[in-house]
Amino acid sequence: MPVDVIRQAVEAGVTILGENRVQEARDKIAALPGVSRWHLVGHLQTNKAKLAVQLFELIHSVDSLKLAQTLDRHGEDLARPVRCLIEVNLAGEETKSGMTEDGVRPFLEAAADLRHLRVEGLMALPPSFPGLEQVRPYFRRLRILRDKLQDEGFPLAELSMGMTHDFEVAVEEGASLVRIGTAIFGTRPA
Repeated sequence: MPVDVIRQAVEAGVTILGENRVQEARDKIAALPGVSRWHLVGHLQTNKAKLAVQLFELIHSVDSLKLAQTLDRHGEDLARPVRCLIEVNLAGEETKSGMTEDGVRPFLEAAADLRHLRVEGLMALPPSFPGLEQVRPYFRRLRILRDKLQDEGFPLAELSMGMTHDFEVAVEEGASLVRIGTAIFGTRPA
């Protein structure tokens, strides 16, 4: 969305802004200094990790140990913690990023040695369905996975799940962060 539209949302009370693209966020954040907290909600490539660490308070889309190690290194260089969520591909969709449910625990074990990375929860983009109840099992699975990992000692508080079309069900299933940009801003311009 254009900066003037974002400014209106902030003036109306929006405190956390999500952006899908690192380079677009750079220009928007520069035009709106200090007015809001920014989260990266889109896929992150390792070659844009340094800029992402500089720009975002929370990265929702860590999907590999290689990316986590890169973020940790940039966090060390910038002397700041890198807060992130693990993206989980619940349906095994080839068109979406994210690790498998079975890959989350080994990832957490390996990432425990990364001193500047703070894994704070899980994120998922389940398949799109015409009926809301069809998506509920995916949200529930993510919550159950998070709860199980918490019971095993991993401090995962956040669940980023749900978008404009299904956030109500996500909240019912335990979402702590929802991505509702389309509801606030309308459809993204082409």
